[in-house]
Amino acid sequence: MARYYRSDLGRNATVSNEITGYAASCFVYFGDSGGAARAAAYLRDCAWNTPSGTFPFEPGSPLAYFFDLGIVARGLFAAARATGDDSFRGLARDAALSLAFDFLGDGSFHPVIELPAKQPLAYEPRWSRSPGCYQLKAALAWREVGDERAEGLFEAALAQALATHEHFLACEPDREKLMDRLHAYCYFLEGLLAAADRPEPRAALESGIARVAALWREISPQFERSDVCAQLLRLRLIAHRAHNLALNESDARQEAERTASFQSFDSDPRLRGGFWFGRKGGALLPFMNPVSTAFAAQALALWEQHCSGRWNFSLEQLI
Repeated sequence: MARYYRSDLGRNATVSNEITGYAASCFVYFGDSGGAARAAAYLRDCAWNTPSGTFPFEPGSPLAYFFDLGIVARGLFAAARATGDDSFRGLARDAALSLAFDFLGDGSFHPVIELPAKQPLAYEPRWSRSPGCYQLKAALAWREVGDERAEGLFEAALAQALATHEHFLACEPDREKLMDRLHAYCYFLEGLLAAADRPEPRAALESGIARVAALWREISPQFERSDVCAQLLRLRLIAHRAHNLALNESDARQEAERTASFQSFDSDPRLRGGFWFGRKGGALLPFMNPVSTAFAAQALALWEQHCSGRWNFSLEQLI
């Protein structure tokens, strides 16, 4: 799966292992086991770097990302559930093993390592090049491994995320970059859904949803990402249904309508049905984005389930 399609240039970006992992999870959620199998087979047969024992960032890339690896592992676990193919499950476990040992730092997990030496890259101010609370969503892969050691790794990531999340948004003064950080902060909140039956994660989830909602509404007239809106809606609905957090129906409805406004009904099959990445100053940006599409489609499906009283969701289905 390409990272995105540039409608102004008529060209796809480079194939991404992370985005292919998201695609596998998305195909499973919407009942396309064949699509999930094709995505997972690509990851197994073409993307896995056997000498390094991990998934690189992109084909031929000398870098591997902690976050991307967790998303790929979750996609492979989803494909294994849908198809019964044990090779997908085995590869997912191998990816989770790399996640545990190749990225382990001093009290945190390195965000990026160089291949083949597997040495950590120097940290940078960009959120994707520094350890942070957003890594908690990738750590959900450990919960699908099914043993106590992997569960302990998730608990370590949870403790680190709870200890550091408060400054993740506060450290970014630039408003457009803050919208990008809202996207990443939602990853932290999504990870919290696995532990929100406990007081501290529950409180962080509740306050985090309110914080994201306020900042998203404040920044959106300047720069708006569709995935942030979709992530916020998913978080509200799942937290309400799974953990009885109060749901602001009016805000959720507004977010559902705004999410839907990003969908394309263009006659071009490369665009039709997909969701645009975002708007800047009210104008759509020319990026047809697979992740925005997956998040938005799932958010709207969950909204329909909520409104119709036919809720049917488990956390392992989270794309």
